[in-house]
Amino acid sequence: MKLQLALFVLAAPGAFAWSSTARAVPSIARRPLAAALHSTAAATEVSTEVSGEEATESFRLNFKSGDKVISPWHDIPLKGDEGYNMLVEIPKMTKAKMEVATKEENNPIAQDIKKGNLRDYHGPIFWNYGCLPQTWEDPNEEHPELKVFGDDDPIDVVEIGSKSLAMGTVTEVKPLGVLAMIDDGELDWKVLAVATDDPLAEEYKDIDDVPDAVKDGVREWFRWYKTPDDKPLNGFGFDEKYLNAEEAEKVIAETHESWKKLKSGDTDAGKLWTGEA
Repeated sequence: MKLQLALFVLAAPGAFAWSSTARAVPSIARRPLAAALHSTAAATEVSTEVSGEEATESFRLNFKSGDKVISPWHDIPLKGDEGYNMLVEIPKMTKAKMEVATKEENNPIAQDIKKGNLRDYHGPIFWNYGCLPQTWEDPNEEHPELKVFGDDDPIDVVEIGSKSLAMGTVTEVKPLGVLAMIDDGELDWKVLAVATDDPLAEEYKDIDDVPDAVKDGVREWFRWYKTPDDKPLNGFGFDEKYLNAEEAEKVIAETHESWKKLKSGDTDAGKLWTGEA
């Protein structure tokens, strides 16, 4: 198929604007990235590029800086000017289980496959879902209290703001709390956050500011979402309570340190693609 491009121009670190050649592309990134790549010079174009066919195994959402293909996991910085950079994988009210392909070269976004079939949620997710770049939940490291190991992925983010964020966009978010989900015996942190430019960001400063209905809704959605596939309920550590914003930032910092060890080669990457020889 013909490749489609959505282009952005970086005028200065942290400042992006639409290229004059940009055009809207359905189902992929429509908004500018919210933070500069750490090696980006002024006036460098950053783009997302679709290859393959949507809703097939061939679909990939690739990321580029100028003519260079980049990894959204390794090359987009963890922090922006006002918050943490969230890479949106699954927009609000959609069902396709899209994710950063951690084992593929340059880590494009692709649809997850289980037992040879494209994976979809059985119902839509009610929030924007994605991950924080430059983080990693180390499967070799046991949590001292929960006695489980990391799930070998970047840390997940549930963004509870009012807008639907397009797949592939990078949005600065403010962490409000974090939930320690235990999925198939692995620790799978869920950071609850709100986009820094969302009106709710002024109202929500910490986890206690978030309505119970929202917190309970997120927890129960993740508790039950695998049961239609005859999977058991997911569990949660810390008596199923959210840890507060301060603790969430500590967890993020820990996963960032784990990522740095992974990227430097101090930790064995296994089948993960890190860009290192």
